[in-house]
Amino acid sequence: MPLSEEELRLLEQMERALVAEDPKLASTLRGTTLRQAARRRAIVAGLVFAIGIGVLMTGAITRFWQIGILGFVIMLGSATVALSSLRGQRAGASSAAVSAHPSGFGVIDGGRSARRSRASRSSGTFMGRIEDRWRRRKDQGGF
Repeated sequence: MPLSEEELRLLEQMERALVAEDPKLASTLRGTTLRQAARRRAIVAGLVFAIGIGVLMTGAITRFWQIGILGFVIMLGSATVALSSLRGQRAGASSAAVSAHPSGFGVIDGGRSARRSRASRSSGTFMGRIEDRWRRRKDQGGF
């Protein structure tokens, strides 16, 4: 028997309360496979960067400028991969608070990242903060 809309709304509110109360538990429950993959990619890119330094130095010592350029390109590529994986890891953490799930239930990502994404949305002005508060109250069923 499927849940009614009211029951789904109550369940989502309880999930949000859990996330606000204990973000570490919510993080453990939702899993961190994407974060681990991004971290692993960044570590491998760091190792490749070190290899690129070695190739660059080999080119400088042997005076083959082509090898030096190859080392620089390796370093540049690995630095790009490392930075994109770290930025992707941060962007994934500050993504939308509720993501869709094939079962129809919302999966809540949360903790401090959800609050940070709301704060970054505001323009930083007084009116922007007031508008954000008003939107949150309307979304939470307040006024």
